[in-house]
Amino acid sequence: MLKKLLIFCSILFVFKNLILAQNGNIKPLTIGEIRTIKSKILNEDRVLNIYLPQNFNKAKSYPVIYLLDGSMNEDFIHVTGLVQFFNQMYSMPETIVVGIANIDRKKDFTFHTDLKDLQKDYPTTGHSDKFISFLEKELKPYIENQFKTTDTYLFGQSLGGLLATEILLKKPEMFTYYFIISPSLWWDDESLLKQAPQLLTKIQDTKKFIYVSVGKGEHPVMVKDAEDLYDVLKKSNKNNWTVEYKMMETDNHATILHRSLYEGLVKLFPYKTN
Repeated sequence: MLKKLLIFCSILFVFKNLILAQNGNIKPLTIGEIRTIKSKILNEDRVLNIYLPQNFNKAKSYPVIYLLDGSMNEDFIHVTGLVQFFNQMYSMPETIVVGIANIDRKKDFTFHTDLKDLQKDYPTTGHSDKFISFLEKELKPYIENQFKTTDTYLFGQSLGGLLATEILLKKPEMFTYYFIISPSLWWDDESLLKQAPQLLTKIQDTKKFIYVSVGKGEHPVMVKDAEDLYDVLKKSNKNNWTVEYKMMETDNHATILHRSLYEGLVKLFPYKTN
């Protein structure tokens, strides 16, 4: 019995070494890091998918994109590919992308509403204030402690666009570049959009780039609200703000994000001619 066991183990050992030899040229494909931080504000662990440039150097400073809906099965992979492409073909500098993985985006990206139908249809909503505090007081300080950083960007679509708009109007100093795609400004009977003119009067005229986009194939309310947001931002007469608007003629709510971000980044980073 012992002899049979030794023979079996020998065969297994040889087979294992054969497999390892055949796969000896296989290495992990790594484009960054996955980190988990404990949020006291949210009282939960939050996963961060972090893209690092190919030639990342800890001694170098980098711009940082904070990507809402940044789970691996959401927007993280294709947005990081877009960033890498713009660094390669356009004048975009090497940039870190921090994808914030979702747990409950309806809870995190919406503010309180008293509308009973929304409370019924979306029972967990209304806690964007806590999520914004998490971004401001925990996430950004954590990233700035881990990496040397320069300019900060916020990318948000749909409910993420609603949150990006809320941050722009209530905590504008948190980011310099805002990409607001198909914002769900219909939330709470468009209350944020209605408050926008008054909120804008309280905001200092410091450097900002704001890109608003919507798809022509989206719900008419989405299109109107995006256009109204652009209009109210332009009418705020902030001399140090660059406000851009793009109607994506062939896109709907499901298809808009990638092409829209491309169009927005083109406005910032021209094509390399040499």
